[in-house]
Amino acid sequence: MKLTNFFDGKWQDIGEGKYTAVLNPANGEQLAEVRMSTKDDVDLAVAAARKAQKKWALVPAPKRADYLYEIGRLMKEKKEHLAQVLTKEMGKVIEEGRGEVQEGIDMAFYMAGEGRRLFGETTPSELADKFAMSVRAPIGVVGLITPWNFPVAIATWKSFPAIVAGNTFIWKPATETPMMAYEMAKIFEEAGLPDGVANIVFGSGSEVGTAMIEHPDVKVISFTGSTETGSKVAELGGKHLKKVSLEMGGKNAVLVMEDADLSLAVEGILWSAFGTAGQRCTACSRVIVHKDVKKELEAKLLEQMEKLTIGNGLDEYVKIGPVINKKALEKIHSYTLIGKEEGANLLVGGKILEDGDLAYGNYYAPTIFTDVSPNMRIAQEEIFGPVVSLIEVGSLEEAIEVNNGVKFGLSSSIFSRDVNKVFRAQRDLDTGIVYVNAGTTGAEIHLPFGGTKGTGNGHRDSGVAALDVYTEWKSIYVDFSGKLQRAQIDTE
Repeated sequence: MKLTNFFDGKWQDIGEGKYTAVLNPANGEQLAEVRMSTKDDVDLAVAAARKAQKKWALVPAPKRADYLYEIGRLMKEKKEHLAQVLTKEMGKVIEEGRGEVQEGIDMAFYMAGEGRRLFGETTPSELADKFAMSVRAPIGVVGLITPWNFPVAIATWKSFPAIVAGNTFIWKPATETPMMAYEMAKIFEEAGLPDGVANIVFGSGSEVGTAMIEHPDVKVISFTGSTETGSKVAELGGKHLKKVSLEMGGKNAVLVMEDADLSLAVEGILWSAFGTAGQRCTACSRVIVHKDVKKELEAKLLEQMEKLTIGNGLDEYVKIGPVINKKALEKIHSYTLIGKEEGANLLVGGKILEDGDLAYGNYYAPTIFTDVSPNMRIAQEEIFGPVVSLIEVGSLEEAIEVNNGVKFGLSSSIFSRDVNKVFRAQRDLDTGIVYVNAGTTGAEIHLPFGGTKGTGNGHRDSGVAALDVYTEWKSIYVDFSGKLQRAQIDTE
């Protein structure tokens, strides 16, 4: 299968164009070939989006929302098929694949509801016979750059609010996971979305992503990916005076206090650390544990880790799938070596798995380091794999200080039965998301998603807050006095 670009309502394969293989990370099987587009492809897609946007903005918002309702219905109808495709190209286990597709379905229906809200404000005027209000207005053509680890969910977080707000978009999916974009394009077609509203251009970030950011007709860039790349996106976008929304890395921690339910904490840690093979921006990569329960927590973690099954995510009994590619394997293993060199104690894992069928894929053993100090690289840098560092502390205050002592600020969690500790933690933890007696992952679509410090630049995906990325505020004053009235002057 050759995956070509989709813009102006058509599948486009203009010019010679190079293609690259799409591989199943579970077994190395080639699934498809995807076009590696050029700046010329981006120019054509943006022209189609710009032409369509003028008409799309004039469609009443409730009518725009009707398309999202239909898209959500089609995604629900095709949920199992989408989940199977997702697992094949990304590797996450099928249960998680179904959950991710459901997240997209939820976002479709939630954002469709905004078609009858998109609330502005009316306020009193300081002058007689004058009316004042603010409304949301679409921005125009927006550019979406999405990662491979959540190829459907994150794309819907970005595209659905853009659609309902009256924008058109260019979407550059990750080269590793283009098949989900292909499936979504087919759904957009089937739903009858007008030509040019949704446009997909495959290719590299350096070629396609840069062209999108530099294009004068792309007014907004929404990016999810690494902090390093996001910083470059912000710099380039700033030169072109674009609105740039960034959702980047994390170094998320679970705090386990001395009064915690340790069995529940272990469940939360294992799910957060090893789900999606640790390839989540919200993954737990640090466990900050009180010294009074550290040994007991370690024992319970080791006991439960023996039950984890590793393999092809299409197997319903498998709990941990592969990492995305060989490059990721090498990076993850390099951090295991770094941890050992730094003096951390490798409790379990720390190796590439190559036995039997695992040799054909990209599998890394779930790994736990203990006796980690907060300033070690494995406790500071995002590894993006199934590697966890256990850090011992003596108090809640120390735990919060360690949690906040990294450059990221996405998600954190505390396990405690003490309501006072819980309320202090949720106040003082400096992350955009805080969980209580749950792991660090599992965001719901009706709340804002994003973080502080090196994780983001103040914008949010998901929830009503997402609309702020894709709309401009317009203030409107209607003076029906029949005379010129000057604000701040003619108020006496």
